[in-house]
Amino acid sequence: MICRAALLLAGSLLVGGCAPTDPATQPDVAIPASCRPPAPFTIQHPAWATNASLYQVNVRQYTPEGTFRAFEKHLPRLQKMGVGILWLMPVQPIGQEKRKGTLGSQYSLRDYRTVNPEFGSLADLQHLIAEAHRLKMHVILDWVANHTSWDSELSRQHPDWFTHDAQGHFVPPVADWQDVIDLDYAQPGLRQYMTQSMAYWVKDVGFDGFRCDVAGLVPTDFWNATRAELTKIKPVFMLAEWDELHDPPFLKKGEFTPHTHLLEKAFDATYALRLHYLIDSIAQGKRPVAALPPYFAAERRRYPAGVYLMNFTSSHDVNSWDNPEGIRLGANAQAFAVLTTLLPGIPLVYSGQEAASTRKLRFFDKDTIRWNGYPLNAFYAALLHLKQRSAALRNGDACAKFTILPAPAECFAFERASGDGQARVWTVINLGAQPQTLARPAELVTDAFADVGSPLEGPTLSVPAHGWRVLTTKKP
Repeated sequence: MICRAALLLAGSLLVGGCAPTDPATQPDVAIPASCRPPAPFTIQHPAWATNASLYQVNVRQYTPEGTFRAFEKHLPRLQKMGVGILWLMPVQPIGQEKRKGTLGSQYSLRDYRTVNPEFGSLADLQHLIAEAHRLKMHVILDWVANHTSWDSELSRQHPDWFTHDAQGHFVPPVADWQDVIDLDYAQPGLRQYMTQSMAYWVKDVGFDGFRCDVAGLVPTDFWNATRAELTKIKPVFMLAEWDELHDPPFLKKGEFTPHTHLLEKAFDATYALRLHYLIDSIAQGKRPVAALPPYFAAERRRYPAGVYLMNFTSSHDVNSWDNPEGIRLGANAQAFAVLTTLLPGIPLVYSGQEAASTRKLRFFDKDTIRWNGYPLNAFYAALLHLKQRSAALRNGDACAKFTILPAPAECFAFERASGDGQARVWTVINLGAQPQTLARPAELVTDAFADVGSPLEGPTLSVPAHGWRVLTTKKP
């Protein structure tokens, strides 16, 4: 059914009043073995991640209280918005020594196995996870395996598990990260401790996996072994902060290796960092839209079909250190959100994006998100519900098809189709200041957002300036 309760805002279509299928009724769908990537990519993705999206939760800044209990009140809204996997930023206590700001970085951990009282108690956290599970959502924990705070429990109890300089002093992993010290994975005891700690948060606390900070700086064989141990407990989802197609700027020349093999046995997804920075460059006029197809060709050269990355327009790092998407991407912020949600890969929504926030949140101090009535809640709901219900948009499906289509110079158009061709999603974004007219693909008669006033039976479609059109088969 086409939703006619649409609002026209800044040349883009926003759904108002649509009632998508309740995500709690969506069954988990495992990708058949015949449609999985070939060896050595042997990851068994959990069935519940097949049509899932990610939502990053910054508990500290989410509410005035900044607690698990206060955030938990948002779970029904996020479930209705179509969120499949909640990613909680680190929940452990933060170090005091060399702390940055008044509250410190949530990535400077003092103790791997306890809860930061700033957020509440362990019981509060378990209650939050249980409620998310009741609403058919899953929860992953941000895991910082590469380093600890200077005054961590491990630095006191096992100083031999850390990297030292020639004088025997602890050292930061990166020169700018002065509030943390580097762990040494040549130490068998450290590996055992870290794996056991991660298993604790899955088995005893209830998490469903991890987002792993700077995962490429930790040996891949550690991740491979740890994933195997976690899978013995239950199916888990593992996201790596890394991209083999992107040389991170914090590493010295020659330190980056594009061959970490993280997606073969350890991780379900890594970041699409190269795509993220390309999108920023296109939005700022530094690169043309025509740079997108070569990127996707490079991604396919690196990975076979069915191996996927995480697509995003914002995150905790991007928001605080670069700028919110409304500033970086300007009038095309929502068009790029359409792109990153519907491309092959798992999409991410960061805390506050549904509020259309234009504020850089402070990283080391309290800075509550201003929600302003959630003006983009319905926009993200339309995207995430389409992601949930369409067989054409499944994560990890090597039988699915992704086809880039001809389009005007300032547009990017593509189609995704299920392996049997029964489900198809056609997407075009217009990054230019003028409307564009494109031919309407045959058999695609349902507008995923709204009826813009012209019948869909016609041979052409108008795409608003800085806008988009998304068409699907009747039964996506």
